[in-house]
Amino acid sequence: MELTVGAVQFFWKPEQWAEFHAELADVPVDRVVLGELVCSKRLPFYQDLIPDAVARLQAAGKEVVLTSLALITLKRERKLTAELAGMGCEVEINDLTALSYLPEGAAFSVGALVNVYNEGTLNWLADKGARRICLPPELPLASIEALAKAGAARGVAIEVWGHGRLPLAISGRCYHSRLYNRPKDNCQYACEEDPDGRPVETLEGQSFLAINGVQTLSDSHACAARQVEKLRAAGVSALRLSPQSKGFADLCRGYRAVLEGTMSAEALVADLIASDPDLRLSDGFIDGARGVDWSGLREPA
Repeated sequence: MELTVGAVQFFWKPEQWAEFHAELADVPVDRVVLGELVCSKRLPFYQDLIPDAVARLQAAGKEVVLTSLALITLKRERKLTAELAGMGCEVEINDLTALSYLPEGAAFSVGALVNVYNEGTLNWLADKGARRICLPPELPLASIEALAKAGAARGVAIEVWGHGRLPLAISGRCYHSRLYNRPKDNCQYACEEDPDGRPVETLEGQSFLAINGVQTLSDSHACAARQVEKLRAAGVSALRLSPQSKGFADLCRGYRAVLEGTMSAEALVADLIASDPDLRLSDGFIDGARGVDWSGLREPA
């Protein structure tokens, strides 16, 4: 089973973005997704750093993929999307409108924000040239298994969300700019203040969600460590690890050790919690009644 590093969902300073991807060259992952997924206003800050990151990662033997935006609305965003196909890397689409900008017959990947819930959608995407699909994180194990079987028949690798805050929704409104009482067009990049998303509580003070500019994320961090063998048996080809601002290289090494059988899932979970005692983990979408559920709270059978 492979490890994919997803696109950075948050707004990081250019030097942090560059350092993060330089470090990935020495981390045991197979595939790295680069580019801007959430808000096109962020891209100019690090756009010129992408070619160097691509070259460094490819030299280290990583497969490099470029992401499309999750919501393409403006003329300049359409132009940026059209330019992706000419950058020499495979493109990962997160908005189906991005397909119209890819050359006919070009291979592409599909990100977790495209709703691939059934075999019909998978086959339609395969007909268009999809070679890999990262499934939406809310699918249960039975659906993952059915889609992995359908993908194998079409030569489409199936990936699932392995670790990180779950991407739940993209909006036309910016929550961070609203929080600071600024118009969206003059947000002054308020999302930079929260490099891993800003937690949101209910009126009763209960942890609920996280916001990231125009994006809504889960409060808990999905963690598939305890589900690896089930996912492997279901035919899943890769786990996707979503970038975070601290300890990510060690997190990747931990998941690689679990996949190779040199570290137990429980040991990895213990390390994750030790590094951040306030961390809430969840894997309920895979085998629980609620997405927020965590199998580690249940007594072993």
